[in-house]
Amino acid sequence: MPAVTADTLTLPRLPDAGPDETERPVKRVTTAPTGFEGEGFPVRRAFAGVPTDELDPFVHMDQMGSVDYGPGEPRGTNWHPHRGFETVTYMIDGTFQHQDSHGGGGIITDGATQWMTAGGGILHIETPPEALVVSGGLFHGLQLWVNLPAKDKMTAPRYQSLEGEQVALLSSPDGGALVRVVAGEVADQRGPGDTHTPIAFVHTTVSPGAQLSLPWRPDFNALVYVLSGRGSVGAEGRPVEGGQLAVFGPGDRISVRAADGQEPLEVIVLGGRPIREPVAHYGPFVMNTREELQQAMDDYRAGKLGVIPPNALMPHVYKG
Repeated sequence: MPAVTADTLTLPRLPDAGPDETERPVKRVTTAPTGFEGEGFPVRRAFAGVPTDELDPFVHMDQMGSVDYGPGEPRGTNWHPHRGFETVTYMIDGTFQHQDSHGGGGIITDGATQWMTAGGGILHIETPPEALVVSGGLFHGLQLWVNLPAKDKMTAPRYQSLEGEQVALLSSPDGGALVRVVAGEVADQRGPGDTHTPIAFVHTTVSPGAQLSLPWRPDFNALVYVLSGRGSVGAEGRPVEGGQLAVFGPGDRISVRAADGQEPLEVIVLGGRPIREPVAHYGPFVMNTREELQQAMDDYRAGKLGVIPPNALMPHVYKG
């Protein structure tokens, strides 16, 4: 799991907990079911079974892979629409190509992130490049959907390409955990992602037997999703393992500990300021009302969400 690595002993250190700071308790732990997305790539539905109000401002998250594809097996998506939210695609292993109807696009690989604000409407595609389809190889990433408040639902689309080396890096006080801040701010270190909705998106690697106490904004919710490994979370030490999501209650800090004698614990830590508005979600659209969903579908059918550009990127057809 390459993402971005660094010598934790040379990085800025997280501050120790203050006397008045409280650890967030764990409200629930859920296990993500498996499924398939796009043209058939395997995913785990990270938020399945969690009440919407506990996820707010997040809507949906898929862990894509980890899977070691054989030649001809890599899959992506074809052209499809979005409206009303932002998609965040974070690549840990492997390579994805992206193109959209508003001129955004590029290649994301090994720790890079593409941040697409769909806003009022966009068409896009994500697919592995031809070389990866032909050769096969390791593929592992995440796609997160971040809601937009009603006032920003119809904002102009935007694309951000965030390379792995742009993330802010910190370590735990003893150097046992590496913290990568992709968006938001942790201990005065700000990630490169520029968000409409105030959030924090963090990927951390906790060494076997080590513990991380992460300062977290009290006005943000707090979610920890385990990519791989085993350990425990919260002041009460609730056991967690790969494919599980922990939802936290109020407080100032999030505790994560990796099990002794195992592989490192890889987790995504998410939080944001809840929007507290009605959510109407259907397929690739996230709006506030059913009427707005119907309008989004009507606008898509009428070609108002964008046009596939000339010489557009298309999924590679494997010839064998």
